[in-house]
Amino acid sequence: MSYAKQHILLVDDDPGILVAVKHALAAHGYEVTTATNGIEALAAFEHKPPELILLDLMLPRCDGLEVCRDILEQSHTPIIVLSIRGSEADIVSLLDLGVDDYLVKPFRLAELLARVRAVLRRTGKLPAARVVCGTMEIDTEKHRVSVAGRPVPLTPTEYTLLAELAGNVGRVLTTRLLLQRVWGPQYSDATEYVKVVVRRLRAKLEPDPAHPQYIITVPCLGYRLNDSL
Repeated sequence: MSYAKQHILLVDDDPGILVAVKHALAAHGYEVTTATNGIEALAAFEHKPPELILLDLMLPRCDGLEVCRDILEQSHTPIIVLSIRGSEADIVSLLDLGVDDYLVKPFRLAELLARVRAVLRRTGKLPAARVVCGTMEIDTEKHRVSVAGRPVPLTPTEYTLLAELAGNVGRVLTTRLLLQRVWGPQYSDATEYVKVVVRRLRAKLEPDPAHPQYIITVPCLGYRLNDSL
């Protein structure tokens, strides 16, 4: 069993914020569509409705408040507003309008990611907390892994790498991407790190580590969690 990547529509006319936030979201496994003005935002929403919208208020062509009203009139898609306007009156009026959260610029990316998770959880749009691959079960909420009902203790690094694969069942994750997500961007060339941890995971999880059926190597690319068991 697998779960789909959560799709987030990010709307901001500041290129610096757009790049930084998109990179942070993508690094945490979200699919991100961007728009730089209100017209683009509404078109992107119509083309592929997201699970969550991150919306700046001060947009060209069609301001964020109008975008909010338009979307909330036709859907229950959660919205987190990102704005330099941080007065109590501004925040209260937007919450009354129906937005789910409000973050005042400048903000820390860690706080934004926490707000995203909280809103998705609260609105029931988080993926399933349990991923099953053959006899292996991964509980992403409790950070527990078992094989044939037997708990398998993993180190934090082993679990983090496995969780990345579990969040993208059937999809190939490149070695470089795994390095960035598990160890950080400064380790993007340390390919041996991934090989060592995958080897340890196979020794703990696979019935026959020499012929893995859960964690599959895709030559010259990376690894994927088997979606055909």
